[in-house]
Order: sequence, then C-alpha cells, then structure tokens
Amino acid sequence: MPDPRTLDPPTPDHLATAVHDRLRRLLPPRAEPYPLHEPDIGGNAWSYVKDCLDSGWVSSVGAYVDRFERQLAEFTGAEAAVATVNGTAALHICLLLAGVEPDDEVLVPSLTFVATANAIAYCGAHPHFVEVETTSFGVDAERLAAYLDDVAERRGGVCVNKVSGRPIRALIVMHCLGHPADLDPLAAVAHRWGIRLIEDAAESIGSLYRHRHTGLSGLAAVSFNGNKTVTTGGGGAILLTDQATADLARHLTTTARTGDNIGYRHDRLGYNYRLPNINAALGCAQLESLPQLLAAKRRLAADYLAAFESFDTVTILAEPDYARSNYWLNTLILPPDHADQRNTLLMGLRSAGYLCRPLWTPMHRLAMYAQCPQMGLAVTESLYQRCINLPSSPALRAG
Repeated sequence: MPDPRTLDPPTPDHLATAVHDRLRRLLPPRAEPYPLHEPDIGGNAWSYVKDCLDSGWVSSVGAYVDRFERQLAEFTGAEAAVATVNGTAALHICLLLAGVEPDDEVLVPSLTFVATANAIAYCGAHPHFVEVETTSFGVDAERLAAYLDDVAERRGGVCVNKVSGRPIRALIVMHCLGHPADLDPLAAVAHRWGIRLIEDAAESIGSLYRHRHTGLSGLAAVSFNGNKTVTTGGGGAILLTDQATADLARHLTTTARTGDNIGYRHDRLGYNYRLPNINAALGCAQLESLPQLLAAKRRLAADYLAAFESFDTVTILAEPDYARSNYWLNTLILPPDHADQRNTLLMGLRSAGYLCRPLWTPMHRLAMYAQCPQMGLAVTESLYQRCINLPSSPALRAG
C-alpha cells in the first residue's frame, strides 16, 4: 500500500476533498491503515484464557461460561443470558422460542446483515422485508402499522398475510450500527397484531433505550464477533426476561440432552450451539473492560460529530433523542444528490489508509431473498447508496 502521507485527496471533487481533509485531521495519516473496527483486548484476558489452557477446560462446559452469562445478565439487566457460539445461533433460537414454524413469515428490515435473514430461513420460514426510518436506521413503526393494515388480517387470533396466506409470526427489530430502534411504538404494532417481537441486538451491547439496555423485550440476540465492541472471538448470547424460557433456551442449545448426563438421551431436536469455555474466558475480561470501551467509543463519536458539524451537506449519524448509543460503527451520510459519489469516495478513503465500508447490501437485493414479500423500501435503498462506515475502534480514543 502506498504511504498515505504522499497521497492527494481521493478525487478533485469539493465534497470528497472536504471529507478527506476532516478525516485526516481527526485521524492523522500513518504507515499502517486504520481498520474499520479492531478488538481492544486487555485487562485479565491473558490470565483468564491461560487458566482455561492450564486446566484443560476449553470446550462448552466450564466455569467461565457460567460466569460470562451471569456478568452479561447483570450488565444488561436481563433475567438470564444464554451464551451461544455466535449471534446467528442466538437469533435462530430466539425465533424457535417465538414459535416460528416452517412456511411462516417473519417481518425483518431489509437493511441488516445477512445473518438476520438467514436465521429466519434456518427455521424454514420466509423473511418479509420492511422499511426503516432515518433517525436510527431501525424499523419504521408508523409505516409498518399502515402497511400491515393493508396486507394483513387476523384469522383465529393469528396475523396472516392476505396475499400469501401465510402466518406472520414475528417481527425482528435490528438495532442498526448500535443505535437503538424506537421500541415502544414497534412493540405496540406487534401487540396489536399478536406477533412476537424479537430484538436483533447483535451490535448494541452497551446501548440504552429510554434508560434501559437494549434486548429486554423478552427475546434478544447479541453478537460477540471479532469486530464487535465486546468480543469472544466468535460468540453470541440470548437475553431473556424469564427463567423458564432461559432454561428452555439452554436446553435447546445443548443438543436437548436430558437425564443425568451418564447416557445420551435427547427429548427433541436440539443444537450444538453452546459457547466454548475458552471463548467465554475472553468474554469475561471484555465485560470487565466494557465501561472503558464504551467511553472511548463515545469520545470518538463526539469527535466525528464535531469534525463534520459545520459541513453543510455530509452528516454523521447521531444517537436518537430517546437513546444512548454505543456507536459501534460511526456512519457518514452523503446527501441524496451526491449518492453517485459514494463508491469513488469510499475507494479514495480506503486507498488513503482508512478502511471504511458501505452498509450491507439490502436483503431484498440478494438472489436467495429476491422473491420474498416486501413493502416499499425507498428509504432502505437511499441509505444503502449514501452511507459509509468509518474507522470506529475504541483504541482510537482509549485512555
């Protein structure tokens, strides 16, 4: 890679030049590129992982798994947490606990990572893509309510898609880029139609909705992938608000094994989804450091917001008034009349040593989901074409 200190701005265009100059003042050019989001691993991580190696307790049974679940429940305020191998597994189990069955439909934003839609497909169900709003990039409750009035009806207490004839069993609300969606009106829509609300809180560890942690609606999935604020290398968890459901989730994720563990008896279809002890050990250390990580990420977000405050066209996505965000990924938003410059700007920033990325390709654009039911998705399309995620590692503002 060329030395970024010798590069000209990415394009001669004024907007690209101004974006590049602001970013360069905030994150001075250096020999090594700025990653999008690298883990910040410190504290007791080495000693906890070494303890697993020394003791031999490295698989899915061990004291650190139990400890990690307790710490996570305590931090979030959940009644219980069930640790899983990744966030997708956690979301899959949430859907099963919500009663999603083959040939059901699940309402889900098209603006999400593919794992959200994949978890629905794992159940044999169909994603039904819905629109987002521009404040949080979360599901637009007002538009969803109007849409369901048009396409759905209640049959025997079940919400049914009048066009497909399939039950609409659940609504997944994704907290996009760590910013909480507006849950209260979405919960009201779900309650009115008798569908289960599930939070995809994969990106929102440490984010608060009206002073409560995200993921406390009853069923929620969290991710601890390597690029998340807290990482276990690969991992996830289910957050639950009652112990009975937590016990069932733990049973399902442990291959539904029954009895005294002497024999191998299983009472239903289960899944080998439990988080290994060695990953949980890393997670325990990460949760101990989480307040410092969140503070560093919010300092970085404040710097981004200040750097672009006087820009009359480009903006940085800020937390909604009702929320306190973890700012997992800071996001630059181009004006609609500059959407055609996104790729040029993105490539220029990357070549200058800032490993930015676009938003995920909307789910309705992917071949395997192109035929799924969907409402109008003009906002989703617009945001996809205009947004760039910026380097957001907590180490950039540590200390």
